[in-house]
Amino acid sequence: MDTNSPTLTVFYDGDCPLCAREIAFYRRRKGAERLRWSDVAKLAPDQDVAPGLARADAMARFHVMDAQGKLISGGRAFAEIMARLDGFRIIGRILRREPLASLLDGAYAVFLPIRPQLQRLFGGRREPAPCTDDGACDPASQRRD
Repeated sequence: MDTNSPTLTVFYDGDCPLCAREIAFYRRRKGAERLRWSDVAKLAPDQDVAPGLARADAMARFHVMDAQGKLISGGRAFAEIMARLDGFRIIGRILRREPLASLLDGAYAVFLPIRPQLQRLFGGRREPAPCTDDGACDPASQRRD
């Protein structure tokens, strides 16, 4: 495999303040440059995100796609990101194993129904520096207008 090719594509809801904060955190970690970051909120409502993944599904549940095109969602998707970031690699690899992978998915399933309330809670707070899809993060821009 080409060492410059992304090992994972991350599909996230950039319109969700809580999600954007978490993605910005990951994107600042060493190793994040090896991942492709795709803000699905920027796509047209009827546009597919990837083969087998509609935008509506990607907006409703967190997804990543590995280099072979396999879609992974929920808590397991977070473990896949961590397994590829320096400083999180060991914990990510541990979280990918059973029974922890199932527990992580269960925790994510509990989180999903309360996500709208958490979005409102975090929506009025300052956001971290925005990151563009090309991987650049702008620390000078710390506020949302």
